[in-house]
Amino acid sequence: MTTNELIDFELEEPDEIAELEQQPPTDAQIEERYANSSFRVLYQSNNYFLPQIKDLIEGREIINLRPEYQRRLRWTTKQKSLLIESLLLNVPIPPIFLYESDLARYEVMDGQQRLSTVNEYLSNDFALAGLENLKFLTGKRYNQLPPRLKRGLDRASISAIVLLHETQAEDRDPSLVRRYVFQRLNTGGKALNPQEIRNSLYSGKFNDLIIQLTRLEQFCTAFGIPPYTETNENEYYEDPARKNNQIYRKMGDCQLVLRFFAFRDDAHIRGSVRSMLDGAMERHARPSDDDITALRQAFTHALATSVAVFGERVFTLPPDDKGIRRVSAALYDAVMVALDRRAGKAAEYIHHAAAIRDGIDRLSIDNPGLLTGRANTAQSIKDRIAAVTDVFDQVAP
Repeated sequence: MTTNELIDFELEEPDEIAELEQQPPTDAQIEERYANSSFRVLYQSNNYFLPQIKDLIEGREIINLRPEYQRRLRWTTKQKSLLIESLLLNVPIPPIFLYESDLARYEVMDGQQRLSTVNEYLSNDFALAGLENLKFLTGKRYNQLPPRLKRGLDRASISAIVLLHETQAEDRDPSLVRRYVFQRLNTGGKALNPQEIRNSLYSGKFNDLIIQLTRLEQFCTAFGIPPYTETNENEYYEDPARKNNQIYRKMGDCQLVLRFFAFRDDAHIRGSVRSMLDGAMERHARPSDDDITALRQAFTHALATSVAVFGERVFTLPPDDKGIRRVSAALYDAVMVALDRRAGKAAEYIHHAAAIRDGIDRLSIDNPGLLTGRANTAQSIKDRIAAVTDVFDQVAP
């Protein structure tokens, strides 16, 4: 029996920061450093009525609210209802932060959940529940509210601070200030996890590719993620089963795909896992279309070969004392990278699939912990990739 419960999914370890002792700078040096490191931040404040927010989101031309931009939607109906209750009571709520990615086009840096909630409620997508002060409105959708309350919501507004397109850091990456502000905005409250932050800061062709690869049927099957059967891409994020899937909800699927690209080259396996994953995003920040095509082919080829060799046992460890096979993220890393590095031998590996499956099981049994991810250092990642590659080489030299 195989279970899609993922072993050792806490895939990242914290970065260690070493502070070096040094002579304290003089006042003059401090002033000089301050002048040289100052950011040029330009912003403006706006207020949006709730119906305006709905129109801007549904128009999809001014505000970018795609769910994958930050975290996948997590608010419960109660959380959404409490926001609507606050707006009805005229309780001040924190401003949202927008980034002007292009002239008059905005990406949401902070406030995605609030904006999504407003849009959903005004679209009658959920009924109020779990209210604390206006309990008599429980079960009411927007179109069921009395006229006076509907007018009250229509006059309610949310303030927005817009980081303007002209914002920049002199002689640096033009998106540096945006990243800096984003990280500061997410130091409190329900902080985003490392992959969610990565997903927000490195939006572009490579990040889009990662998201697309997580939707592959073979990938979803291997990790127990409900398949993407919706015909409308905008419905991808509304599937109840998918939203309840732990790997999907925390963007673990995106992190798994990223790990493949981070560990492909042995030279880049150094430092903490977090720094390796960040480094992979930075290396592929501005890929050409040809680069994206090559990266897509590398991943899909390794995945298809993995499934062809291991079948339903793909990325799983030997049965435990209850006869259950569990999926291992560490084994996934090693198998995918090993097959990528031996891409030309795919046909031979498929021909000797049974011997390879037995070899991986023996490796796991003889080396407890090697393929479970207990050790999550650069050297342990290299060791498990080398050990799995050796199994392939022994079967098909």
